[in-house]
Amino acid sequence: MPKLKTKSGAKKRFRLTAKGRVRMNVAYKRHNLRKRPQSMKRKARGTRVMSKSDEPIIKRFLPYG
Repeated sequence: MPKLKTKSGAKKRFRLTAKGRVRMNVAYKRHNLRKRPQSMKRKARGTRVMSKSDEPIIKRFLPYG
């Protein structure tokens, strides 16, 4: 069997936790932050775990993750 290729965009944006969940950055924190409430900017710090329904899509992009 040939090796499977990893999507290079996915390997830059996501990583898997020890239990196999997908870790991702929080969206909407790049620009126009003056329009956003302070509480939203606070909650967008760091990373978060992706919802279970979206995980299979990303896991297909990371075959050896």
